[in-house]
Amino acid sequence: MRKQNKKSKKQNMDINYLDLIPVRSEELHWHKDIKGRVILDVENTGLFNKIAQKVFNKPQYTKVHLDAQGTFIWPLIDGKRTVSDIAALVKSEFGEAAEPLYPRIIKYFEIVESYHFIKFANKPSK
Repeated sequence: MRKQNKKSKKQNMDINYLDLIPVRSEELHWHKDIKGRVILDVENTGLFNKIAQKVFNKPQYTKVHLDAQGTFIWPLIDGKRTVSDIAALVKSEFGEAAEPLYPRIIKYFEIVESYHFIKFANKPSK
């Protein structure tokens, strides 16, 4: 098991995230609140979630509130811009507050991809 983790990390390191083109998930709904921040509405699916909704009155949707940079980035994910293009726009909008720019933006995209909020149109298959 440990070797698989190291192998998948090595595969991720071989990918140049700056050349990838992110695309938002079509199943994911989102909107902006009155302050202009993006809120992602994530549906709680699956058997356990359905039971929790009935028994414990858990909500059908979980709301994920993005910070200022996430709010700026989210509408830019259009299936046309690369991560590098988006990073340049973030740099021009936030300046020094965006630093360290590339590690931070790559981590952002790794996280939103891990939750299936986005996929990459041109990411090589594993």
